[in-house]
Amino acid sequence: MFNKKIALLFLFVFTSIVFNAQCAMCKAVVENGDISMAEGVNNGITYLMVFPYLLIGGLFFALYRYKKNAKD
Repeated sequence: MFNKKIALLFLFVFTSIVFNAQCAMCKAVVENGDISMAEGVNNGITYLMVFPYLLIGGLFFALYRYKKNAKD
């Protein structure tokens, strides 16, 4: 069971797909610009989206460690 969870975690963390993450406003502005600017906006939005997930993951990991140490 634990090995399946680790394998699934590695699958999600180390596989990447290029996403075009844009809000409607950003898309409207970028459509009038060049391709390199559009790619930069996509990368910036994706970069900003990663940190909340890392913080939540760190919180769950800390809770897991706390509960595990409390059992012992």
